[in-house]
Amino acid sequence: GRMLFSQNEIKKSVQVLSGGEKGRMLLGKLILQQPNILLMDEPTNHMDMESIEALNLALENFEGSLIFVSHDREFVSSLATRVIELNENGLTDFRGGYEEYLKKQGIVG
Repeated sequence: GRMLFSQNEIKKSVQVLSGGEKGRMLLGKLILQQPNILLMDEPTNHMDMESIEALNLALENFEGSLIFVSHDREFVSSLATRVIELNENGLTDFRGGYEEYLKKQGIVG
């Protein structure tokens, strides 16, 4: 239930799962293996809102380190405790949340 699969859905074949369902299934499998680090590239891509919320909840409860790349600002704001930005001027390493980072950069007031 924690990955938002109902009793009927857990019996579905992997071939018929949607992109969001496959993502939730793979994340559940990863968490069951109890890794101490997760590396994720655009984890919310191709996910519906329900799947993103389940992913967020699972990652908030994840006890290891999480390194991710995302253009989903809401997702980044909800999870990031350190921001590393790579742009044409080089690398910026900010220890703090995404909203704090935006304020420090003068992007938001």
